[in-house]
Amino acid sequence: MKIAVLDGYTLNPGDLSWEGLETLGECTVYDRTPLTDEEEIQRRIGDARIVLTNKTPISRETLNACKEVRYIGVLATGYNVVDVQAAKERGIVVTNIPTYGTDAVAQFAIGLLLEICHHIGHHNQAVQEGRWAKNADWCFWDYPLIELAGKTMGIIGYGRIGQATGRIAQALGMKVVAYDKYHGVQETETFSYADLDQLLQISDVIALHCPLFEDTKGIINRESIRKMKDGVIILNNSRGPLIVEEDLREALLSGKVAAAGLDVVSTEPIREDNPLLGLDNCMITPHISWAPKESRERLMGIAVENVKAYLKNEPRNVVN
Repeated sequence: MKIAVLDGYTLNPGDLSWEGLETLGECTVYDRTPLTDEEEIQRRIGDARIVLTNKTPISRETLNACKEVRYIGVLATGYNVVDVQAAKERGIVVTNIPTYGTDAVAQFAIGLLLEICHHIGHHNQAVQEGRWAKNADWCFWDYPLIELAGKTMGIIGYGRIGQATGRIAQALGMKVVAYDKYHGVQETETFSYADLDQLLQISDVIALHCPLFEDTKGIINRESIRKMKDGVIILNNSRGPLIVEEDLREALLSGKVAAAGLDVVSTEPIREDNPLLGLDNCMITPHISWAPKESRERLMGIAVENVKAYLKNEPRNVVN
């Protein structure tokens, strides 16, 4: 049985092992596959029965061309890179990995927030460059410093990651309000649910932890920003297209939004003409919330177990 991994490098740049998959069949791992070269994608899949992909798209045309495929494992939570309807029509099982990075992504969201509040990296650089040694006073700061205790964090999407972020925010002394279709967490003195408009109006910090669907695409836009507090902070390490980037740029320049911390953008890798580049109050990191080694080890383990479960005719984490 042949197994093809189309883009394995980001999961395993050399510090993990593919041994778990290699014991299950003849496994070929490609570091990267050109995302827009459908012929090359089809060539690399070839007559493989099992295909694993992270960001390499698998279209209806590719499935029609690669007739041996019976299983597609997405090496991520989001699975929009696969035409799941076409796969279902052909009887192909598609799975994802929903729980591997909960703590890492929540931790990173708070990390973005803390960096905005304190600009630790900037102030360290200032010290390294000698500015403190030459300073007339015993301390200095170049940006307003923000205390979070007593402020309100609004979380759009209160699933596993949203809840984990909320718990950390509460530990910092923040109140948390959440907007979600499902109200699965009991409300407390420091946590409550709200409708979207209410959340936008009362939150000092807004964190996005919702999936990318048609009704969430562009959920942060000129109109929703207009409803927010002046000086709000926006965090997004979920999906880039949740934000209309031109509208956020306008709000950052005007000061309506005090700062944004982003680990995702609309097109990745980021385009050189992305409107959010070059702004002092917009911090952007290269989609690394998910990437601690511990998190990637869990991802690898779940990916292998998903394949094993499929081979036993007991598929799990099926999305189609």
